[in-house]
Order: sequence, then structure tokens, then C-alpha cells
Amino acid sequence: MNNNDWDRNERAAEAMIPLIGELYRERTVEISVFGQLMVKRTVNYILKAHEVVHQIEDLELLPEDTLQIVEALSRMPLRNAHIDIGKLVVKHYRLGGGNLRQFLEAELQTAANGGDEKTPQKDVVLYGFGRIGRLLARLLCDRTGGGRGMRLAAIVVRRGKGNDIQKRASLLRQDSVHGAFDGVVKVDEKSNELIINGQNVKVIYADAPETVDYAGHGINNALIIDNTGVWRDEEGLSLHLQAGASQVLLTAPGKGDIKNIVHGINHGTIEPEDRILSAASCTTNAIAPVLKSIHEKFGIVSGHMETVHAYTNDQNLIDNYHKGDRRGRSAALNMVLTETGAAKAVAKALPEMEGKLTGNSVRVPTPNVSMAILNLNLEKPVTVDEINDYMRYVALHSDLQKQVGYSNAPDAVSTDFVGSRAAGVFDALATIATGNRCVLYVWYDNEYGYACQVMRILRQVTHSTLTAYPLSE
Repeated sequence: MNNNDWDRNERAAEAMIPLIGELYRERTVEISVFGQLMVKRTVNYILKAHEVVHQIEDLELLPEDTLQIVEALSRMPLRNAHIDIGKLVVKHYRLGGGNLRQFLEAELQTAANGGDEKTPQKDVVLYGFGRIGRLLARLLCDRTGGGRGMRLAAIVVRRGKGNDIQKRASLLRQDSVHGAFDGVVKVDEKSNELIINGQNVKVIYADAPETVDYAGHGINNALIIDNTGVWRDEEGLSLHLQAGASQVLLTAPGKGDIKNIVHGINHGTIEPEDRILSAASCTTNAIAPVLKSIHEKFGIVSGHMETVHAYTNDQNLIDNYHKGDRRGRSAALNMVLTETGAAKAVAKALPEMEGKLTGNSVRVPTPNVSMAILNLNLEKPVTVDEINDYMRYVALHSDLQKQVGYSNAPDAVSTDFVGSRAAGVFDALATIATGNRCVLYVWYDNEYGYACQVMRILRQVTHSTLTAYPLSE
């Protein structure tokens, strides 16, 4: 690319930013390019997204082309929709091209005049403000300005020593793994609130769920996201309901009869009367979409899953007492062999995997991004190309596009996947296939990717999921 090409692309990206912003703010229309959201993004982010499309899809989608489509969309009476321009371009090309305006009008006719009504915003409360809680706060407040969705109303924590609220604000602003929050965080100590991107969020101090007086804080029928993992059964999580919440979502595997939801896999089982749900584990979310895809295409007879997992706060920085035999050893200095229930838990989301998988995990001295290694026995012989071509289609064009990412970068390492919104990213260059056996490698940001999956469940249960276009065929 010469300087003139770069300048032209940069100008196109600059021109589309206000149009994308207006579509989102005024009409709740989200624009993406093969699943990469363009709302509230920088020029360089938009240019990079187009380059990724070229590398993976081998499609020459120029920012000029995207700008032309965005300009056309801005003139159409669209409302309440998520429009993937990358997918639209591919479909237009496969249908033989033709008049772009007529094609867009035909594809988006159900999104035209999609209603002026705005879904009442649902109050969301983060119970616990650790790694996942703070990422969810970022995600919830990043999408302010649209016409429908959720409102982060409060954060519930135990009061810490010292200037607690200032420390909470600092931890939200800065993150050693994910970098600085691309937003504004202020503190109102008088009202005990964080003001995040202009949104007032109460900080409530409590030692137990049932002691919180939500009504006294002006919060009614809230959805509670329990990030503590302290209560994982129906009896414990029901304490939130006793305090006046309408629904609870656990960001850990649920026990007993609690539905463990992996969005994209079994989110269709969520019923309006479900009061308590679980978002399962980060590992279950990473492997279930890949396993579902492979099983539907090639059939899985049996297999073993090994995760190479980043260390977590549950481990000790240096050797010290721990209720677990191995987790007491220094997380920063050792590879620590530990158990994982993800191989068995995946059957809760994918019943067809019941009894087919074993699993184990090794915690390694990295702070984030993990890898699942799937050693699978299949019903029929496969080749590396067959698997990779299929998984590339799944990542770019299937209903699992948001859950499955695809990488063909020859130099990919774990830090490259920090901030990935996918539940898991399939590493095509690592695929091994011999006869009926294959070994697949799946990277996953066990913090951010998982938080994005939690957000997808939240949008579903709060009726704020936008219809995605083009519609699935």
C-alpha cells in the first residue's frame, strides 16, 4: 500500500465515524465488519479491522467500500438493528453483484422503520468487583448512548480499608492486563457514586446479599450479576432475590439444576420464568462452540481436553497455605497441574458430549489468555485443510461467528489474543489431523472473551439484543 492509498483509506475511515455514531445514538443501529464492532472506534481500529478481513477472508474490502455502504445505510429508515457490512458485501458478491442500493433495501427491509419504541433500560447490579466485574462495568458503560439496553445501576462490594471508593475507581481506570479504560471515571464521594462515562453508578457496601436495600437506593427489580463465586447453588443465589432482585446471573459454573448457559450454544433454553442462571466457565465457553461445530460436521466419538490456563487470584503469588494441594505453590514461578470440570460441564450446554470427554488443566505463569487443546477421535477421516476451511466458515459466516474466532497468523502467541471478544479463537496453523483423529488448539481471553459472553446473555434476558443482518440463510 502506497501513501496515497493509506491517505484515501484514512479519510474514508474518518468520514464514516460520525455516520456510524449517529446511526447508533439516534436509531440504535450498530455497524460491524465480520463481527468487529465499529461503534465508538478509532480510525486505526477501523483500518485494522479491514486488514484482518483481507488476511482471513481473502476479500478486498476497502474502507472506501464500507463508507459507501454506511452512507447508503444512513439514508435508509433503519432502526434497532445490527448490520454486518462484511457479510453484506460477501452476500452481494455471491449473488452476482448488481445495484447495491436495491440489494441493501431488499436485505434490510425488515429493519426499515423498525419502530421508534425504546425498550426500557433494565437496572443491572454488579455483586462483586473483581476481574470479571470490572470488565463487565467497562462493557456496560461503553455502550451508553443507544436507545435500548441496560443501565449499570450499582456495584456491591465489601468495604475495604482506607479510601475504598477511590481505589475502586482507580482499578476500573487502569488495568495491568487490559490497559487503560477508554472512558471517563469520576468519583462523587458525597453520594458514594462512580460516574462512568456520565452514568451515575452507586457503590453499595454489604457483607451478604440479603442485607442490601436496593429499594432504598432507588433500584427496583434489578438483574444481579454475581461475580463472587461464593454462592453457586439455588439456595445461596436466591438470597439476591430475597433482597428485591428480579433475576440473578452467576459468572461461574452453577450447581444443581441451575441452567449453565453458553451463549450461541444453548441460550435458546432460557425461559422468561428462569430467575437464576449461570454463564458457565470461561473454558466451557471457549470449547463448546468448537466442539459443537466439529461434532455437527465430522462427529466426535471421544476425546481429551487439556487447558493451558493463565493463573488466577485463587492461587498464591508465593508458596503459602491453600486448601488445594497444588494451588498453594507460587503461581508466578510454577506450572501447576490442577483439575478442571469444563470437560464434563460442557455436556450441560451440549448434551451430545455427555461422557465423551475427559479433561485436565495446567496453570502457567501468565496473567491472562489461555489455550484449550482438544484431542478428538472422529467418526470419519479428516484432513487439516478440511477442518481449517470449515472452521474458517464457522468463524466468519455461521451463527457462531461471535463465539468462534479464527487465526492463521504464523507468529501468534498468547498476548495477541488479549481483548478478543470471541469465546475462543481457533488456531488454524496448529491443527493436526491423522485419519480419524485430530488435535485442535483454541486460544481464549479467559477474562475479556468470557465477559463478552456474559454480556450476550445479559442482552438476551433484558430484551436488548439487536436483530443481526444479513439474516441467516
